[in-house]
Amino acid sequence: MGRKTSKKHAGVDADSTVESVSGGNTYGNDRSRKPDKTAPVPQTSFLRQQIDPETAKYFAEIANAIEGTEIDPEERSVICGNALEETRGKEAELATDYIISHTLQTLLEGCSLDHLCSFLQSCAKNISHIAADRSGSHVVETALKSLSYHLQESENHSLIEQALIKICKAIVVNPVDIMCNCHGSHVLRSLLCLLKGVPLEEFHSTKSSVVLAERLNLRTPHAKDNGSLRFQQIFPNLLKNFVSEMLNAASEDISKLQTNQYSSLVLQTALKLLAGNELELLHLIRVLLGSSAESANTGNLLEGKTMRNISRLVEETAYSHLMEVIVEFAPETLYSELLTKVFRKSLFRMSSHHCANFVVQALASQAKSEEHMDLIWEELGTKFRDLFEMGKSGVVASVLAATQRLHSHEHECCQAIAAAVCTGDEFPKYIVPRLLFLENFFCSGDKSNWSWPQGTKIHVVGSLILQSVFRLPSELIQIYVTSITSLEEHHVFAASKDPSGSRVIESFLNSNISAKQKRKLVAKLRGHFGELSVHPFGSFTVEKCFTASNLSLRETIVSEMLPLQSELSKTKQGPYLLRKLDIDGFARQPDQWKSRQASQQSALKEFYATFGPTETKSLVKDSFLADTHSKPKQEKLKDIRKEIETTLASSKTSNTPFLAHQVSKKVKRSKDEKKRHTRDGQSESQRKKIKV
Repeated sequence: MGRKTSKKHAGVDADSTVESVSGGNTYGNDRSRKPDKTAPVPQTSFLRQQIDPETAKYFAEIANAIEGTEIDPEERSVICGNALEETRGKEAELATDYIISHTLQTLLEGCSLDHLCSFLQSCAKNISHIAADRSGSHVVETALKSLSYHLQESENHSLIEQALIKICKAIVVNPVDIMCNCHGSHVLRSLLCLLKGVPLEEFHSTKSSVVLAERLNLRTPHAKDNGSLRFQQIFPNLLKNFVSEMLNAASEDISKLQTNQYSSLVLQTALKLLAGNELELLHLIRVLLGSSAESANTGNLLEGKTMRNISRLVEETAYSHLMEVIVEFAPETLYSELLTKVFRKSLFRMSSHHCANFVVQALASQAKSEEHMDLIWEELGTKFRDLFEMGKSGVVASVLAATQRLHSHEHECCQAIAAAVCTGDEFPKYIVPRLLFLENFFCSGDKSNWSWPQGTKIHVVGSLILQSVFRLPSELIQIYVTSITSLEEHHVFAASKDPSGSRVIESFLNSNISAKQKRKLVAKLRGHFGELSVHPFGSFTVEKCFTASNLSLRETIVSEMLPLQSELSKTKQGPYLLRKLDIDGFARQPDQWKSRQASQQSALKEFYATFGPTETKSLVKDSFLADTHSKPKQEKLKDIRKEIETTLASSKTSNTPFLAHQVSKKVKRSKDEKKRHTRDGQSESQRKKIKV
């Protein structure tokens, strides 16, 4: 589902001769003369003057004086400022020196705002070469990070704005070479984040796990406008103007920016930071897609030539990454046009491609309506087996999550996934095992004789598909319930110890499936609860098993864990389990432990039976105690009504407010609970601090 950007292309240092990425002349030359586009234009080397021995010695002494020593902050600021004064006119040479660049970073972290802004403004004339250098890029990024700290603390925003404007003006002279450089792109992304007012590192790493969680409904989608309001008020137009001017300066090189892995990252960052500004975002997307202004005037956001280019380029690695972000942040009108006019009738072809399939995942996860879901389902709903065989299970997982989110084609999707992995006499027993080992099953030569592989890790995406399935209403997934409850005991035990398999067991136990079916699965782990409780992944499963069990099963679980108390206390999850399951209480007074468990669950059962939602009430009957009989609902309601009337009558005669009785009862109840829980010395708030 996630992927890493290729790192096989090494970056270019500022002092090496490289082929011009933009196709234009080098920085500082006259760009009005357009070179012959038929041949690559070599970029003139940036000749860095040799650092004289006296300067090198001076900065070595400064490094010895301030690095690793404790100095008064004011004195440190003065030393750093004076040392930065010595860099005037030699910023490019010093910043691109491997050794002195480290000293400069320390100076920039400790100097005053005046010296910091002065250094940045002096660097502006050579910013393209400094930012594109391996050492120089770190110096510029450190300066920008220090600037962000001063921006939060200082009121002198005009000085900061002047420095940023000068840097931006210097970059837009020739932005393409910086954007397409591995070091320069990092600097640009930091600068964009600073202009928006978000943490500089926020978009520097691809958080594929976050994107995946959002696509599969495992995490709430992030806010589309993720900027800081405070910073937007300080520099309201600087980000928009900078992005616009960069695009204008690079208008002839858009096709190169689309397919370069480093410039693609810069453009993705710009898209994310402009989210919330729909007009600017729409304009940026149209430029990146190569759509002309004339097409927008005719009412079409995209034109024929543009749509053909998108269909072709979406199979390029860098462009597919860019298209994923475009799909994620595109306004609904543009999303609809992309889906219905550009990608329609091509979804399966794209799904079979190693890059384009990620765009299909993004399209599914961003579907806005049932009509969008109908279109996606029409093309992919009958192709799940083909997608599994091609190793494109991420597409299936994204479609399943979309059906769940939009409540469209949910049952059909579950049936299609089951049919893709299991047919004939094998149905439905082998659905869950084959999804757990999805890749292993489809890679096997003899699928009819396939069996649970020993020592093989459970497939991550197969596990995620099953987790999504068990979040659906129980009436839609009965074949999956039959399959998982048909697993052999040693297979349930093996799955519970696997990081992905344990998640599936937990999702089943957390579902709205009947407690009777859940206990059927829990019972298969008899004899293994002790071993699982000290296992890093199995310990979570034990907790879910305990919650889903009746009294006899709970007693079994705690009995098997009892001999491992000392070992449990040494594990990460163990102390929490010892308190949650009250192992010590069971060891000392088993009868009272059983009584407490019965009392707690009986009260919970009655509460849900009276006040719980309709779907919960239907499951309460067999939720915990087979031998616990509560009062009928009507009788309980009569008792409650009678108690309220009695309390009201007494409050009238005693002139005591009705709520005063309730408060006193709560205080008394809280005191009783406090006494009851002093045994383990842990409050509920302390328990919640422990990560589960």
